[in-house]
Amino acid sequence: MNIKIDELNWEILKCLQGNARESFANMGRKVGLTAPAVAERVKKMEDTGIISGYSTEISYTAVGYQLKAIITLRAFMGKLKPFLEIVSSFDEVVNCYRITGDENIVMEVVLQNQSHLEKFIDRLITYGETRTHIILSNVVSNAPIKKK
Repeated sequence: MNIKIDELNWEILKCLQGNARESFANMGRKVGLTAPAVAERVKKMEDTGIISGYSTEISYTAVGYQLKAIITLRAFMGKLKPFLEIVSSFDEVVNCYRITGDENIVMEVVLQNQSHLEKFIDRLITYGETRTHIILSNVVSNAPIKKK
């Protein structure tokens, strides 16, 4: 199934990226469609994979984590596959990407404190060489994907 991403669909996507909980009626008023027409378009975009899901953003500091960091891993020979099999079990990891370049992995992690960071790095170093970058502030987050 293929769906055309016309101007109205882009406007709906813009609304959803701004607030995924916005009602179809509100979106309809913004884009000039009825609520059922918006719902139908959203359903088609979900069915074709254009919309791949919805999520909730949680403040890591509000739930008790004091640090957020980016950790890269350069896997030792033969350790990448075992790492890929276990990384999803690490509670600290909120995002993990396999990348090209000198490092194999980039992880976004949340940690309670520096001691927690040290213990987490100790777990990682059995898989490879790590490099840690503490995040000071969020400059751009979940920027909307725009029409090309």
